[in-house]
Order: sequence, then structure tokens, then C-alpha cells
Amino acid sequence: MFIKSRGFTTRLVAATLAAAIVVPAPASAQFGGLFKKRSSTETADSSSNTDCANDTKSSIGKSILGNMIGDFTRRATGSLGMAGSFIPRAEVADTLTNAIACQLDPDEQLQAAEATRNVTRSEQIGTSSEWKSQTRPGVSGSSTATAKTRRADGRSCMTITDVVIVDGEESRVSKQMCKNPGETRYIVVV
Repeated sequence: MFIKSRGFTTRLVAATLAAAIVVPAPASAQFGGLFKKRSSTETADSSSNTDCANDTKSSIGKSILGNMIGDFTRRATGSLGMAGSFIPRAEVADTLTNAIACQLDPDEQLQAAEATRNVTRSEQIGTSSEWKSQTRPGVSGSSTATAKTRRADGRSCMTITDVVIVDGEESRVSKQMCKNPGETRYIVVV
């Protein structure tokens, strides 16, 4: 059966596009390799596999763009009661890895980043800081300093292990954070 109504075709296309926008899909399915540069030397921990991209490298630009897209998506789907994967906030791009941040809602990302900052401020191996989600039951995490080194260029570096538990499933990711001489804040390094 051939439909000659141009108005019907226009409405059909518009409805299909609207459905594609509001149907929840993992961030990796929506944005796949669009912003990622892969190298053969990536050392992503196999236990950090999630629905989000497994790229542990952080980029401020990616996080800002992701935050804008995430905010738009949340506003567009908020009234529909849909939930999807989370996009890392720009504010946590220098503190959390994507493997951890994409499992957390925006408020949880801020809690996890603050736990990491508390650990790096102490500059003591073995220091740990825990947090519990105030927005979702069954979500908690911790950051623990597992090593500290001084590089030849004078930078002080710490290895921080982040653990996130979402509905009983644990994800563990180690990250390297460094600060230059004279600076007070550690940031994730690639």
C-alpha cells in the first residue's frame, strides 16, 4: 500500500527521530568512538568494563561536551522517567576516570571526586575516603592512596584506587595523579 500523504510521511519521520532521541541507550552506543583516540598501549583494567566507554583518559573538552549533551538529554527525558548511562561532568574531569564517572549520576560524581581530593590532600599511602550516594540507594564508593612517587621532573605522583559499588556490583580502577612542584592539587595524568 502506497501512502501519498506528504504530511503523514513528515509526521512519521519526526516521530521516528523523536523516538530515537528519547529511547535510553548506553553512552557508548550513542557516541561510540566519536571522541576517543585509542592507542595500543592502553592499560584499562578488565574489571572496569562498563556500559560506558572504557577510555580511562580524561579530557576537559570531552567532559564539557559530554556534560552539555547529558544536561540536554536529562532535560529532554526527565519528564518521561527514563534513566540511562551517565556522562562525566566537566568539574570531575581532572579527578575521576571515565570508567568510574560514567557509572555515577552527577551528584555522585561530585561525591567521588571529593573523596579522591581528600585522599590526595593527605599525601599518605593507605589513606582512604568513603562516600555513600545521597540520590540512589545501593550506590557507594571509596578512594584509597596505594602508592606515592617523585618523578625525575620533580612532580609528585600518587596512585589512587577508586572503588564504586552500584547495586552490589563492584568496579575497581587505579589511576595515576600528579602535581607539579609548587602546586597543591593532584590531577589525573594519562
